[in-house]
Amino acid sequence: MVHAAVRAGGAVGATVPWQVRRRRDLATTPGRLWLLLIGLVAFSLAWGALSAFTALHYSSAASSVVNSREQLSLAAQQIYSRLSDADDAAATAFLTTGPEPAGTRQRYLADIAVASGTIESATAQVGDGSGPAARDLAALATGLPTYTQEMGNADADNRLALPLGAAYLREASGLMRATLLGKARDLYAVENANLSDTSAEATGLPLIVVTLVAGLVLCYLLLRAARWLRGRTNRVLNAGLVAAGVFLVVSLAWLAAAYLGARGDLMDARARGSATVEAVAQVGIAAQDAHADESLTLIDNTGDDGYQADYQAQEKVLGPGPGTLLTAAATAAAGTPAGPSVQAAVTDARAWFTAHARVRSDDDNGKHQAAVTSALGAQPGDAGAAFTRLSGDLSAAINSDQTVFDSTARSASSAYGGLEAVTVATALLMAAACAWGLSRRLAEYR
Repeated sequence: MVHAAVRAGGAVGATVPWQVRRRRDLATTPGRLWLLLIGLVAFSLAWGALSAFTALHYSSAASSVVNSREQLSLAAQQIYSRLSDADDAAATAFLTTGPEPAGTRQRYLADIAVASGTIESATAQVGDGSGPAARDLAALATGLPTYTQEMGNADADNRLALPLGAAYLREASGLMRATLLGKARDLYAVENANLSDTSAEATGLPLIVVTLVAGLVLCYLLLRAARWLRGRTNRVLNAGLVAAGVFLVVSLAWLAAAYLGARGDLMDARARGSATVEAVAQVGIAAQDAHADESLTLIDNTGDDGYQADYQAQEKVLGPGPGTLLTAAATAAAGTPAGPSVQAAVTDARAWFTAHARVRSDDDNGKHQAAVTSALGAQPGDAGAAFTRLSGDLSAAINSDQTVFDSTARSASSAYGGLEAVTVATALLMAAACAWGLSRRLAEYR
């Protein structure tokens, strides 16, 4: 009877449920210290994971800009430029009487060899996927041998002074312009877009903002924990929490500085490097197409002015003037090492257009040989000399700003060097410091 009453009344010695004991323990200062220790260690490790992921994300994107996207964009530009120049060289060679100039022949062969090798290396980088770049490269790899075969037939007939050689030349040039250069242009557009997207990923704000905000929140939690401890003990500072705060500030500062430095470098690389290269490359491609039109107009004896109409269309596109390629290139190159070369290109383009007008005047007035001599000539006032100067200006501009892009983008990539390891190490040190500092307070209650 008494036993039953004792059990019913919960007398001294009865078993208390573990849930109740846990609530009672957590209501005490030692219990809260345990919660604080576990929470700060967990938050420190979570911060380490987030900051390491952020560092890896931006580091990988910056590295991809330098080691992958820039290389593929440059390869695409080189493929287009070399194919266009090869077609131009082949057309120019047909203007000469007698043996083909060795320099022009070597230029054509070098262009084809470089374009073929670049297509092969770019294909290896892109892989055998089904994306737009892979399809364009496959079409170029298939079509280039057909073009060289047609051009070989044209060259063979031309050596034998057969009129059929000009027909083969027009057919080969048509294949180049209608198919191969179109695929090369598409490839260049795709890779430029990929380069821009990867650069944007390497400079994007959302992830770094979330990470820095998370770090500041953790900093606030450490501050509140320190204030709470000060209210429960006679100690003003907790060495462990102070050390954890120092580690957190170092990690935050390093992460922010690396991001800001890399972002500034990548934006500078875009503004003073790739943007200029892209604009000048467009000028070079249009100029090469126009130069081939100049030669094909002199070669064609059918009375068709289609090539001359194409030249005039390219001249309008080139400019200079509002909305033209030369003006866009000059604007992009302003304040960059390529600026003087682009300004020289504007002057030499005008000189070439003027010389071309004299070439057409001579050819239309029965002075065909004088027109050919000017188109191929190297004397002041010759169309050939003006175009050579223009080509040299554009090459110098591309080379100078490509160097700027490469060096600046590599500087951006190196800004993240060791950052992932630093964030992981500081997070582990933070967790250890929190555990050490709070465990010392817990020991006082034993």
